[in-house]
Amino acid sequence: MPNVQWQKSSYSGSSNACVEVRSADGAVELRESDEGHLILRTTPAALAALLQGVKAGEFDHHA
Repeated sequence: MPNVQWQKSSYSGSSNACVEVRSADGAVELRESDEGHLILRTTPAALAALLQGVKAGEFDHHA
């Protein structure tokens, strides 16, 4: 796999603790900058579905 640059979340500001993402071999990879060796690998469609669910509040649990 070629060395593809990680992109830092714009919400991280100047913090070093952030979420990073990159595209690699048709997949999407995510990691936390402070745990760079742990990488979550998924498909673009699965990530899009997750983000859509988050935006729609599907994972909000109110007591």
